[in-house]
Amino acid sequence: MQELRPPNTGSIVRTVSERAPKEKLKSELEFLTRLWTNIQRKKEVSSAPSLLHKELTITLRAVRDLFTREIDRLVIDSREEHQLIMEFIDTFAPNLRHSVELYEGREPLFDAYGIEMEINRALDKKIWLKSGGYIVIESTEALTAIDVNTGSYVGKRNLEETIVKTNLEAVKEIAYQIRLRNIGGLIVIDFIDMDREANKERIFMTLKEALEKDRAKTTVMKMSELGLIEMTRKRTRENINLFLTEPCLYCEGRGRLKSPTTICYDIFRDLERESISGEEDKVYLLVNPEIEKVLKEEERYSVMELEKRINRRIIIIPKDDFHLEQYEISLQ
Repeated sequence: MQELRPPNTGSIVRTVSERAPKEKLKSELEFLTRLWTNIQRKKEVSSAPSLLHKELTITLRAVRDLFTREIDRLVIDSREEHQLIMEFIDTFAPNLRHSVELYEGREPLFDAYGIEMEINRALDKKIWLKSGGYIVIESTEALTAIDVNTGSYVGKRNLEETIVKTNLEAVKEIAYQIRLRNIGGLIVIDFIDMDREANKERIFMTLKEALEKDRAKTTVMKMSELGLIEMTRKRTRENINLFLTEPCLYCEGRGRLKSPTTICYDIFRDLERESISGEEDKVYLLVNPEIEKVLKEEERYSVMELEKRINRRIIIIPKDDFHLEQYEISLQ
């Protein structure tokens, strides 16, 4: 750190940076130095009272924390947010300017890039593999259990070859799902039993390599005789399943439902899809009364913005007999 730090400055280095590469620390220090220089410059040309600095918006925080040279592109569908990002990047990371793209297609951004499907996969317990096998992810208070199964995949030669191929395919998906869902704490992976020690070692090493891309600290134990691998992952943020869902009110908490906010944004994307065609000036939205309340209170500004984008007035109609996640859209 001594050689990275600018002259006559001090730095606070948190424990989370323990495994961070030198380039990452250097980039963070350069960002903070430019930020401080901008504050000093504003101070010199401003008269009191004047705002010199304010916390970044959630969009700019995401750009600051996640948008690095390792990211190929940043795609955004809001012209206003795109302008803010470009101004931010011009000041703090001009070398990333050409990696930012404004999406102007008619198809919703989440559909164009398959994000909707990935969100739904992140909320499902069962994830299918391309070979026909699948993994099941179950979270409890104590740990997260991940089970690997061959499913409909039977292979072409022998059973051991089929099992190894399924386990290898599952490793890549498990590493991806752990990051996507932000699963933390103790994780136990039940791979399909293999006879050869060399194959067990191969699965273990492949998993370790796949987890090297993870920014959160992970510790992986060798595969046990029962085909289990235990690992721990540092908790950094809330599990995506807890963030996007809430306890099911229909079964007294034994299952989970999408949260009202998540449902609202599902509706917004569907409204944009439905409004691509047709010339009606109104769209009727039938929803559960709880969702109506959220749309008219917490999300009222989002509804107003959507009305401007689709050039239609949205009429929200509560239906007492609708399930919380049920809604209907009608163009009349």
